[in-house]
Amino acid sequence: MGHAEPKLDAQADARSAALDAYWMPFTPNREFKAEPRMVVRAEGMYYWNERGERIIDAASGLFCCAAGHGRKEIAAAVGRQLAELDFIAPFLRGHPGSFEFARRLAELTPGDLDRIFFANSGSEAVDTAMKVALAYHQARGQGGRTMFVSRERAYHGVNFGGLALSGLVNNRRRFALTLPGVVHMRHTQVAANRFTPGEGAHGVELAEDLQRFVDLYGAENIAACIVEPIAGSTGCLVPPKGYLGRLREICDRHGILLVFDEVITGFGRTGQAFAAQSFGVTPDMLTLAKGLTNGAQPMGAVAISRRIHDTIVGTAPEHAIEFFHGYTYSGHPAACAAGLATLDIYRDEALFERGRALAPHFLDAIFSLRDLPVVADIRGYGMMAAIEVHVDGQPGRRGHAFQKRLFDRGLHLKTTGDAAIIAPPLIATRDHVDEIAAILRRTLTTL
Repeated sequence: MGHAEPKLDAQADARSAALDAYWMPFTPNREFKAEPRMVVRAEGMYYWNERGERIIDAASGLFCCAAGHGRKEIAAAVGRQLAELDFIAPFLRGHPGSFEFARRLAELTPGDLDRIFFANSGSEAVDTAMKVALAYHQARGQGGRTMFVSRERAYHGVNFGGLALSGLVNNRRRFALTLPGVVHMRHTQVAANRFTPGEGAHGVELAEDLQRFVDLYGAENIAACIVEPIAGSTGCLVPPKGYLGRLREICDRHGILLVFDEVITGFGRTGQAFAAQSFGVTPDMLTLAKGLTNGAQPMGAVAISRRIHDTIVGTAPEHAIEFFHGYTYSGHPAACAAGLATLDIYRDEALFERGRALAPHFLDAIFSLRDLPVVADIRGYGMMAAIEVHVDGQPGRRGHAFQKRLFDRGLHLKTTGDAAIIAPPLIATRDHVDEIAAILRRTLTTL
């Protein structure tokens, strides 16, 4: 027995060395590599770890896999595409898949948001939308509109444009160099709306922050107001009743573009294809990613008003590049194939409708946890909710321990600070929801 410990130590050292090369994103790397939590397989509603233990996915991966995991239709479509055409430069060349995917997306987007620009992530989509806004105002002879209005506790990706818009302090504090000319409205978490499913009755006046910035800086200097319809990564902050409509009114009055970041809320999460349709407010642009390809291929997109597109294109000189922007992998053939197969699944399995039908049971199950003393608040809309636990001395410490314990008990989700965000795939059944709620309850009682 006395010789076992050195052998075990050597095995641990060897395993640690095998993990050293990969610098993981948004992860305490030293902690993870000392006690890795690995996933090796996924199918339907579940992951499996190295030991063959099943873990229910309560977060759609990372809000990506609305159609569940291991969709063979998507894998087959990607394989066929790679065998036929693996890559073509998107500058001055095209392939049929990108045009077909854009057409199919435009059938889902609200209003006249039927001009699609492809990127590779939500971060790139947000930066693209910012550039479109600047180009549009320049084309209208209003090049002085260079400011952007965002919101506290917003998440708009990690590129420098999206980082400037973001209102999560930990994302910003170590990167002081961000874009100038960005101001932030107050967030919409209102104490009077605690434990309220759906839109709260209090807080519509927070939209007047946009008017205050118009009065302070002048509308002629503001290009766009960019918000998540439901602030996702910060912990599912559902807007108060009338809030988004009031933003639309202020933007219309002052010639400011309204952009909805639907990277998380898009593709059925709120019961409709997009949250813009659920809330009855049509923006001038939508940023998309995640559910765009069911997480099977990296991809982002911006759905742009035809009016904006036509203004930029129509005022450019003949034979000129109308919008000097793009990415090597914009509209990549494999990503478009994955996206088309994903849209087929959404349509053929009526997943948006299934999510809408399941949402009342889902919200009832999550809100049933409000009796637990450790729970500080519960928020939710459609097939998305958050459970916020009371701070344990240091903000975020209890939330971090919560997600690790959940994984060890067979449930995967994302936490931000002390808020656990639940957003299961739209293929979920009532039994899956009940399983998620039961594991949450058992684990919450241990915090």
